[in-house]
Amino acid sequence: MKQFFLFVGLILLTACSRNNSDENCRFLVNAAVNVTVNMNLPQYNQLQFTSNSVYIANQGNKGVIVINVGSGFRAWDAADPNHEQSTCSLLTITGANAVCGCVDANTYSLFTGGSIGKQLPCGLKEYRVNVSGNSLLITN
Repeated sequence: MKQFFLFVGLILLTACSRNNSDENCRFLVNAAVNVTVNMNLPQYNQLQFTSNSVYIANQGNKGVIVINVGSGFRAWDAADPNHEQSTCSLLTITGANAVCGCVDANTYSLFTGGSIGKQLPCGLKEYRVNVSGNSLLITN
């Protein structure tokens, strides 16, 4: 009976492995994000409509992109997580997508945070969005 438990224990130990999915996602730091978005202000008014997004500078790694996904809001870091930080790794908003300015032009869905067109190891870094009246509080 002892051998049976030892055998089962060994199987469990070898079956459990460390999650290596973040090893390639090392380009972004956990920079502080704490911003309030008042959607009554003209620069954020477009967030009242589904699939519209805005860029907010001076937060996170290279800013924050906020999108209205219809059922709520999502906020993403505006830095490409699959590139070292450089001037070209800033994402720009193109419709409901974000596109990297580097030569490979990595493209991400602002609805899901996943890559579009090609499989990439890292998705966009997401921040929490809390809705309070007509304001959004974005934090990490």
